[in-house]
Amino acid sequence: MAPSTFKLNTGQDMPAVGFGTWQAAPGEVAAAVTTALKAGYKLIDAAYCYGNEDEVGQGIKAAIDAGYVTRAEIFVVTKLWNTYSTRAEVGLDKSLKSLGLDYVDQYLVHWAVGMNPEGNDDRFPKLPDGSRDITWDHDHTATWAQMEALLATGKTRSIGVCNYSVPYLENLLKTAKVVPAVNQIENHPALPQQEVVDFCKSKGIHIVAYSPLGSTGGPLMKSEPVLKVAERKGASPGTVLLSYHVARGSTVLAKSVTESRIIANLQIVDLDADDIKILDDYSASLAKDGKFERYVYPPFGIKFGFPDKPEGRSMPNGV
Repeated sequence: MAPSTFKLNTGQDMPAVGFGTWQAAPGEVAAAVTTALKAGYKLIDAAYCYGNEDEVGQGIKAAIDAGYVTRAEIFVVTKLWNTYSTRAEVGLDKSLKSLGLDYVDQYLVHWAVGMNPEGNDDRFPKLPDGSRDITWDHDHTATWAQMEALLATGKTRSIGVCNYSVPYLENLLKTAKVVPAVNQIENHPALPQQEVVDFCKSKGIHIVAYSPLGSTGGPLMKSEPVLKVAERKGASPGTVLLSYHVARGSTVLAKSVTESRIIANLQIVDLDADDIKILDDYSASLAKDGKFERYVYPPFGIKFGFPDKPEGRSMPNGV
């Protein structure tokens, strides 16, 4: 039977399936979060960058007020955005205020990026030429030291990272006093990031997969190997792609604002060794042909150390 939680290096139990709130349209988020918590989700994934933490908080409050869950039963994650990379506690305080919470269960570095905190926009400052207003001397290990200090405040129960490659993790761990609890990455059979998954496993860092279906309406859902496993299991392609991560020992984030899909995304099926081999062989064939697909890669212009994205400018303690 597929596990319902995974034990983190903090001792926390993190749900195997979480509810993601990225790209949820304004006016839909609160109801979707309440629906998810009513349906049985216990993990809610948010971020300052998404611009909808107020609604996420409203949805959580409505679910608690209705008696669907208690605060202690849910695992709330949010993320430090790039414009707050030198002001981690300020960023966390803003998120907590929007969410209407005293603490989050996990606070993550969204990207190993610094952006001008005094730029022309709170989230996406740009230069006159339209490019991102990047702080080019930003050192992500300094941000991590600030994240570590947050643990003593009680405002977050654990800390972690997102979008970290193996080289970035290696450099972080050289000076880290606290090993990240998780690394949240884009992950699916068309981008298995096996080198990141294996490295994190060796260091006790839990993988959380976002964009598990690839892109909206993307080829993954219609790919022959995924359809083959779906037929073997009597499940939908979406269920197979979500279950793939749980079988790999990872938490997966599912996204929808439609009640039927929200409920369906909780239905994880057990994938056996043969099922996983079909999907792994598909990943291997894509790797051989140089056809891995990374759908989420903002134009920061930074070299992050991912094998499929060798371009970009090097950063301190980066690549």
